[in-house]
Formats: sequence, structure tokens, C-alpha cells
Amino acid sequence: MNRGTKSWIVYASLLVLFWGVWGAFSSEPNSRYGYPNEMIYIIWAFTMLIPAYFAMRGNTFDRRPIAAAYGLVAGLTGAGGQLLLFHALANGPAYLIFPLVSLSPVVTVVMAMALLRERIKRLALVGVVAALAAIVLLSIPSAKDDSNSHGPWLLMAILICVAWGVQAFCMRKAAVVGVNDATTFGWMTISGLLLVPVAFVMMGDFPSDAPWQAPALTAVTQVLNAVGALFLVMAFSRGKATVVAPVTNALAPVLTIVLSLAVYQTLPNVWGTLGIVLALAGSTLMVYSDEKSGESSVAPGAAEDSADLSPAPQKS
Repeated sequence: MNRGTKSWIVYASLLVLFWGVWGAFSSEPNSRYGYPNEMIYIIWAFTMLIPAYFAMRGNTFDRRPIAAAYGLVAGLTGAGGQLLLFHALANGPAYLIFPLVSLSPVVTVVMAMALLRERIKRLALVGVVAALAAIVLLSIPSAKDDSNSHGPWLLMAILICVAWGVQAFCMRKAAVVGVNDATTFGWMTISGLLLVPVAFVMMGDFPSDAPWQAPALTAVTQVLNAVGALFLVMAFSRGKATVVAPVTNALAPVLTIVLSLAVYQTLPNVWGTLGIVLALAGSTLMVYSDEKSGESSVAPGAAEDSADLSPAPQKS
């Protein structure tokens, strides 16, 4: 495998590792200590500064308007979708919301094929379909949520799906027009921080009675989330959106389920088991097809030295 043209696999694998571990423990602060989801968002927004600092080292911040546009859209759609998800879950059933939201790679794939003219081979197309089916199956909880199913939760779920699909597309588009990874992630960090006041308003009261373990555990898990987001940006700058989006969204939940099985002794339901099989099969097909094609998908905004995990110097 040519490391220069297939380096997206390295970063996608790191993303799956970080987001898989994060997914297994991300609910602990809320379930164990009753820590508000909005407070978890606020801490996450500030943990984004850590990978942003390391990403910017040795890189020049791209001050072009086009860099700001794609970076802000990617950041606001991602962070805004997260805040909207909290509100949707408070008004609707999780067992219906998550499968709808998980279809966001469909939006990314369609936009990449229509606007970026990305081609997808038949073998990879089979893999994409399998991965998308797996994502939906992996999102189905083992038991139905008894939340109130009335209200605008369906519209919110659809909006989140579109927002996260657009976010992934903007990451790829930014790299295609020459915006370096560090700049895109920097704008995403700024976007997340801009919505912190909104999270405070949604939360209402500050959780002053929460034990210190709640914010500490939140910070540790959300650092994994933030670093994974950086790897996602780097994967999109080196691989086709039609492949990266389905692969990463399908494999991260698989690792989460495996870790949950090991730590919590929790077996996946029938849908989850089928989803794992489809995720592994679909991702394998997409990676194999992309490697076999021999086409370079590295965008101008990607770091040249893909063997080094630290971004290479970029010129704005």
C-alpha cells in the first residue's frame, strides 16, 4: 500500500480507536453522576483546544475567507448538531432518533458524488451500502426508550443528520481547495466555543452539587472525542468522502460494543451483532476497492509527510 496515497487509512484507524474508546465511556458522567449533557458539551468544547494547539504547531493559520467559511460551517454544523441532539433526546425516543441521525454519511456520500465528482466503484458501492446498514443497526438500543414520542423530535433528528453530513463534506471540501488540516480544526474549535453560551442557557443552572469525579471523567473522555475529531479532519483530507464517512461511522461503534462487552459484560442485541458483521464486511470492501484502484485521493490541504502523525508545515 502506498503510504502517500492511502494514509487516510492510518488516520481513520486512529479515529476509530479514539472514538471507539470514547463511545464506551462517554455516558458514564451522566449515568453515574447525573452530570448534565450540556455541561459535558461545554467541557468538550474546551478540550478541543488541546489537539488544536498541537495541530497548529509548525503550521500557518490559513486566513483566507474560504478557509474560514468551510471551517466555520464544519464546526457549527458539528457542534450545533450535538446541542440539538440533547434537545431531541429530551423530547423523543432514542431508539428512533439515533438510527435517523446515523444516516448522516448518506448526505456526505451524495454531496461528494454530486459536488466533488468523486467516483465510487461497484465493489466499494456494495461496501458503502453494507456500512450504512450497519450504522443504522448499531444505533438501535437493546431496549426501547420510554421518552415522550410527541413533539418536533423527528424534524430535529433530520436536521442533525443533514448537519453532520454537511460537516463531513465541508472537511473534505476544505482540504480540496487547499486549506490545511490545522486551520480547519482551528475553526472547528472556535465554532464549538462560540456555542458554549448556548449550552449554558439550555442547561439553566450550573451543577454546583456534582462530585469532582463527574467533570474529571468528562474531561478525560472528551479529550478522546476531541483528538478523534482531529484525526477525522486528517482522514478526510487524504481519502475520498464517499469512503471515509461510511468506514469511520461504521467501525467506531463496533469497537465501542467490543469494549462494552469486555468492561460491562454487556452483549449486543441481534441487530448489533448483524451490524458488526456488516460494518466489518463493508469497511473491508471499501478499503480493498480504494487500495486496488491506485488513485491518489490526497487533497492539497493534506500534510505532505503522511508517515508522520504530526502535521507537516503548510503555507497559507
